[in-house]
Amino acid sequence: MLKGKKAIITGASRGIGKAIAIKFAENGAFVGINYWRSHNKAKEVLKEVKKLSDGILLQGNVGKFSEAKKIVSEFVEVAGRIDILVNNAGIYKRSRFEELGEKQWDETIEINLKSCYNMCKNCLPYMKEGGKIIFISSQLALKGSAHGADYATSKAGMLGLMRSLALELANRKINVNAIAPGTIDTDLIADYTEEQRRKRIEEIPLKRLGLPEDIANVCLFLASDLANYITGEVIIVAGGLYIG
Repeated sequence: MLKGKKAIITGASRGIGKAIAIKFAENGAFVGINYWRSHNKAKEVLKEVKKLSDGILLQGNVGKFSEAKKIVSEFVEVAGRIDILVNNAGIYKRSRFEELGEKQWDETIEINLKSCYNMCKNCLPYMKEGGKIIFISSQLALKGSAHGADYATSKAGMLGLMRSLALELANRKINVNAIAPGTIDTDLIADYTEEQRRKRIEEIPLKRLGLPEDIANVCLFLASDLANYITGEVIIVAGGLYIG
């Protein structure tokens, strides 16, 4: 589905980003694996990618404009162009608003939201007609969070940027969409107790937590030519949590 395509995935050393990188490689893409600190984990992802297709590591904090620019330059030097950008990098530190300090707020907005501006701004000059930009947002962008106002705000901001770019880039035939995952079984919920996991599963109509592969499958669809007439949309992947 992505044979010959050149894709950058931010935050791809683990979790959802890792699953997307492997899924894209399975479908023939050349994959740029961005990571910040987890070098050994990123090397393992690259090893998996190279069993299927090809790719490179792209180290850097995409929340910093200069580092995002360097990442894009390194990718284009090897790949020649950018067909797909997946804005996946993110952090989530649970805390109630009364406890939320300015430093944590700024860090969350920088890594989750400003990174999207940084990457889109630097990638677009190398993206031609038929390009795809995908934002990995969150269910919390739609309903808010009692223990993560900074995270919910950053993920909601991504949707505003996504819709604006979808309108602006339509005349260039570049599709821009977002995925809003529900509760996915990744490091972000590693601190859940067994009781919290059980309670969460009970709330989900499909009676299971999501897997990173569930998000990667939808991301593959949006990155492929099958989604050429879809832009400016948010696809909720949450096991039926928002039915009704």
